Amino acid sequence: MAGSNLAKQPIIIEAIRQEEIKLRVAAYCRVSTDSEDQLNSFVAQNTHYNAYIRNHENWTLVDVYADEGITGTSAKKRGDFQRLLNDCRKGKIDKVLVKSISRFARNTAECLETIRELKALGISVFFEEHNIDTKMIASEMMTAIIASCAQAESESISKNMRWSIKKRMENGTFNTCRPGMGFQLEDGKLVINEETAPVIQYIFQQYLNGVASRTIAEQLTESGVLGRVWRRNMIDYILQNERYAGNALLQQKYRTDTFPPVKKRNYGERPMYYVKGSNEAIVSKDMFDQAAELRASRQKEKRQEDVPVPFAKMIRCNCCGGLLRRKQTNGIWYWVCRTHESDKEACTMPPVPEEEIVNAFLRLYYKLKHQGNLIFKTIIRNSVKIRKGRMLWNKDVVELNKQISDIAEKIHNLTKLNENGFLHPDAYISRSNRLAEQLRAAKQKKEKLLEQEDDDLIVKTRRIMEALEQGPNFLDAFDGELFCELVERIIVESNTRIWFRLKNGLELTENIERTVR
Repeated sequence: MAGSNLAKQPIIIEAIRQEEIKLRVAAYCRVSTDSEDQLNSFVAQNTHYNAYIRNHENWTLVDVYADEGITGTSAKKRGDFQRLLNDCRKGKIDKVLVKSISRFARNTAECLETIRELKALGISVFFEEHNIDTKMIASEMMTAIIASCAQAESESISKNMRWSIKKRMENGTFNTCRPGMGFQLEDGKLVINEETAPVIQYIFQQYLNGVASRTIAEQLTESGVLGRVWRRNMIDYILQNERYAGNALLQQKYRTDTFPPVKKRNYGERPMYYVKGSNEAIVSKDMFDQAAELRASRQKEKRQEDVPVPFAKMIRCNCCGGLLRRKQTNGIWYWVCRTHESDKEACTMPPVPEEEIVNAFLRLYYKLKHQGNLIFKTIIRNSVKIRKGRMLWNKDVVELNKQISDIAEKIHNLTKLNENGFLHPDAYISRSNRLAEQLRAAKQKKEKLLEQEDDDLIVKTRRIMEALEQGPNFLDAFDGELFCELVERIIVESNTRIWFRLKNGLELTENIERTVR
């Protein structure tokens, strides 16, 4: 019996001492402007965190994440901040250092959401200036209070800026900070750009000569004008921009009072301000007005058109795969499957009233305009992740990763030399700053390489988003050009449903009412 008790004696496994566990620490820093002093501050922060983390024996540096000259009102606009979060989600980081909450976020909701996500991942955030460590549960309330103050300050700045802009619009002194094509800014004034202004004049002249905006865009692209791809909505925007006639219509878009603010097109929610003689004119007032009259006339004719031309050779039967053709019966236009028309037993798909296809597209457009943005952003985000995964094995990316690793190692060795007193402080600061700049440049080059040459799906999805952005809030009549911007094919699935295949391959269904004659 005694032997049996001895056999059950537990084996004690000693706990690992805390000091033996290396804490993987990252730092995040941000500067709010592009001024030289701020850039120096950016380099200083890189140097500070490299030294600060290495001075803790049980800490190991993961990386210093930093964003330059980018607004802090929304985390989505900060590339390195998103890179930091991705590395946290991948389990590469245990602790994040930040100088202050205002550097981390000026949006209370985003700040707390991020902190809670990191806490759920077992990652704490330490704010040096406020001496707050989120690993302490009670500190979340303090974080919320300080983040709210940072947000209130940012909201106040934003409100003051909007008030200032509104006053300048009212007294006619407001000027754009982003000159359109054909113009450039000199000493804060909008002046004609002699290189690009002739292109604007050409567009107006061609349009008045009877050339459609889509054709003008194709001509400019084929001729390689300004080395860019031209699209119909760009031509339409130019033809409607009062600036080219020397006048300005201000507040065509506005920012909401929500936080962070959202830019929206002004459909009468806010006042607009028309300023005559706001800048030099590229085209005469007569030419601009003639183009406007011609555009209005063409749109009226388009609404009165009996035939939605874009449907030709675009509607296919899901039953047999054949094309549908247009046919009139008792004064009503239908789209009829060619196979069904010749042999009803070979294909049972009945005719589809054209009016129902048009109405289905109008409903689809409204949904895409008001609800499609999230879907398209998700498509782009997922496509970027897949493409970046492929690009990681690109030889240029591999070489940049090696450069980044080598520079990080040099920074580590330099810090050790400084700690042991082998370097003069001035020499250490000079070399450290130079290495920090090289590291940042290598990371930026890598990010640009990963982002360049978007694949076809991303390009087409962005074009759809641009077309929707430029389009009206809703369509009260069929728009053939807008249809062609969005839709690649229509598939008649059954007697109650049709599919719209968008230009990026996304297929969306709409119900239809069938009237068989």
